[in-house]
Amino acid sequence: MLNTGRNIRFILGAAMLLLSTTAFGQAKDGKGKGAPAPMSFFVTSVGAGKGADLGGLAGADMHCQMLAAAVGRGSSTWHAYLSTQGAGAVNARDRIGTGPWANAKGQVIAANVAELHGDTLEIARMGNRITKTSALSEKGEVMNGLGDTPNEHDILTGSQPDGRAYTDAADHTCSNWTSSGMGTAQLGHFDRMGGGNASWNSVHPSQGCGQQNLVATGGAGKLYCFAIN
Repeated sequence: MLNTGRNIRFILGAAMLLLSTTAFGQAKDGKGKGAPAPMSFFVTSVGAGKGADLGGLAGADMHCQMLAAAVGRGSSTWHAYLSTQGAGAVNARDRIGTGPWANAKGQVIAANVAELHGDTLEIARMGNRITKTSALSEKGEVMNGLGDTPNEHDILTGSQPDGRAYTDAADHTCSNWTSSGMGTAQLGHFDRMGGGNASWNSVHPSQGCGQQNLVATGGAGKLYCFAIN
């Protein structure tokens, strides 16, 4: 009986040692951990270069697609978060898929369209997870925001806080993203700082539609891009 008890203790000890060694090996080589979500959201590292003249929605989407492809995510379909106005107006929130969306580091910034926009009071209190440290470029870089030189926290959206298009007669989209001259564009702040509110998608209008107009208010013609599949 004594030898039997010792044998049992030896077997149990050996089993525990094997389990702990296996767990350590998995932790060391990264096995056993869930793979991070692939990038499905980013802030463009550069603008299109012509101010708010993006070539319409199609040109803006192409800009997102090209930047995503450059970092190996071209297999997904990418859309710019932009609204348009007038006949056939498009809501930015309706053209970005259903979520969830993750940045280049695999951090989820919103689970769905409702969470992204705070559609209910309860969801709005929780908020999405777009901040300066999570609204990364397609390269996984933290972007210049308020307090940095140059400040480039303005993001073209043309949208109201709920992600929908404006319905008044004023120009909020630089002629539906085809003008680099007259007009204005509604802007969000990816760092959620400055401008009187903490909105990521609708803070203030630009001073105009040209590149220098966008730079003057703290931007560079950058966009939010979302994978729709």
